[in-house]
Amino acid sequence: MKIILTQDVDTLGLAGQVMDVAKGYARNKLIPANLAVEASQANLRMFEKKRAEYELRAMKEKDRAQKLAQELSALAITIAQKAGEKDKLYGSVTTMDLAAALSEQGMNIDRRKIRLAEPIKALGEYEVQVKLHTEVTASVKVSVIREE
Repeated sequence: MKIILTQDVDTLGLAGQVMDVAKGYARNKLIPANLAVEASQANLRMFEKKRAEYELRAMKEKDRAQKLAQELSALAITIAQKAGEKDKLYGSVTTMDLAAALSEQGMNIDRRKIRLAEPIKALGEYEVQVKLHTEVTASVKVSVIREE
């Protein structure tokens, strides 16, 4: 089924692209969530009229993401956790903890944008990736220290 994306979809493409996807995916997920519309002749004509608007919005979002990435790269987050022998944490540091630490520093980042391969389970310094845009990823320095 051919669709026109109305918003950026991480796994699929950017707003304004015409894509060919499975009918079930389009009807059950993309169209009800207003992420896409069916690529009918009327919708294609409407899209052509709004193409400049989509491109301008995409450029603004990318610029905003790049500015935010520069601010995030300058940050260093310190998280205090209880730890046992051999510097192993009693719990773990998850994306939720990282999002809370970022919000304390005035950066409201959705936890789903923070990329951790697995939760942090030991003391030390880590580089954590934050995907702000489909083309922009920031790196944040995280220090996990022993809580006194």
